[in-house]
Amino acid sequence: MSIRVLAVASEAFPLIKTGGLADVVGALPAALAAHGVAVTTLLPGYPAVMAALADRADIAVLPDLYGGPAHIRAGRAGPLDLFVLDAPHLFDRPGNPYVGPAGTDWPDNPLRFAALAQAAEALARGMGSVAPFDLVHCHDWQAGLVPAYLAASGERHQKTVMTVHNLAFQGQFPAELFPRLGLPDDAFSVDGVEYYGMVGYLKGGLRHADAITTVSPTYAAEIMTPACGMGLEGLIAGRADVVSGIVNGIDPAVWSPAADPDLPATFDARTLSARKQNRLALETRFGLDHDKAPLFCVVSRLTWQKGLDLLEQALPTLIRLGAKLALLGSGDRSLETAFRDAATRHHGRVGVIIGYDEALSHLMVGGADAILVPSRFEPCGLTQLYGLAYGCVPVVSRVGGLADTVIDANDAALEAGVATGVQFTPVDVPSLEMALRRTVALHADTALWRRIQKRGMAGDLGWDRRAKAYADLFRSLLKS
Repeated sequence: MSIRVLAVASEAFPLIKTGGLADVVGALPAALAAHGVAVTTLLPGYPAVMAALADRADIAVLPDLYGGPAHIRAGRAGPLDLFVLDAPHLFDRPGNPYVGPAGTDWPDNPLRFAALAQAAEALARGMGSVAPFDLVHCHDWQAGLVPAYLAASGERHQKTVMTVHNLAFQGQFPAELFPRLGLPDDAFSVDGVEYYGMVGYLKGGLRHADAITTVSPTYAAEIMTPACGMGLEGLIAGRADVVSGIVNGIDPAVWSPAADPDLPATFDARTLSARKQNRLALETRFGLDHDKAPLFCVVSRLTWQKGLDLLEQALPTLIRLGAKLALLGSGDRSLETAFRDAATRHHGRVGVIIGYDEALSHLMVGGADAILVPSRFEPCGLTQLYGLAYGCVPVVSRVGGLADTVIDANDAALEAGVATGVQFTPVDVPSLEMALRRTVALHADTALWRRIQKRGMAGDLGWDRRAKAYADLFRSLLKS
């Protein structure tokens, strides 16, 4: 029998994307359908979402939702079945869904995502022509209040799963917000949404959800420790019996080197030599020398979490090794400046483009030799999975999902023929520099490098096995 699931998220590819969350929310429904799970996704009515919504139908009118009228619409956008919270006063804003033109968070973000959670609660219970759902799948802090709203009713309610894509983003707001949320007074407590005297959206979700998932098994263990728990480790460890980790997959309809329209030359594991054409295009785009030196790439937010300050410090070693770097990303202004300066100093060896370009990211993994992911913590990571799929060997820190998805090319793994990349630990500059040296040495052995590429490309990187794990979890909850 099919399970009806309401997914609640703040973004979904290809409609609106700021990171890997969107890729997961966009790809998982189709994969779950093969396992008897029918997903309808609730999204905010950003301009791009409203423009893509087809076959729309009105479900409900909310006359006054935090300062203005709102509608809940139903429809489709590509492969996604959607509900959309159409509240122009909250969501009809161009650009980044969370940040205004000045580069700071929209001041009404707490109300915007409380509104999303309230709409989710109403839909979950059934409203208008919409029958009640079996289960609600909540993604990150923007959906964290959904389990709290359902629990506050005091009635039997839908089972909830809270998926943490990155615990660093928790949705913490001043206590003065609480009276506006429509929760009972006793919800502002250690057993509710109160968090060190503030309102914690994700904390509320973690406290009330029937199950908690993260996007890799290692990260699920890490967030129970003070080092990675971001202040929530006690709560999470106390609920260890309902915590699990399910590694993300990638959508082969979007990420396939054999059929990627953003590559000058498509290829597969039998035609890896075709990557040379992509490499040439990549070098040209970044102003890099055309030679046979190892070409590293980075596609990332430029932040402390992602370890890009470590890479900036390790750049002299990368240059001394004769390698090259192509970097695409944005974030911390000091890091943006540092990498721009490095590109000027090392013209032809370091190329930097500040910003994000989805098509260019495909070219980078389709043409570079290796992709660097030196994160201090990484719940799952998707760029290393894209690298594996495209024969772009991942060089990663041994944390979170990076540890779960990349097999280090140590002697035993090389002898067994299972190595898919290079790992390093601890996450510091000397270890990263050693990883760069190891990678350059491996690249010098053409036959060995080719075997590592092929092993990575042969891995199970899609969603089917991961979707089955979600489906099994959903069914177990509904039986309890």
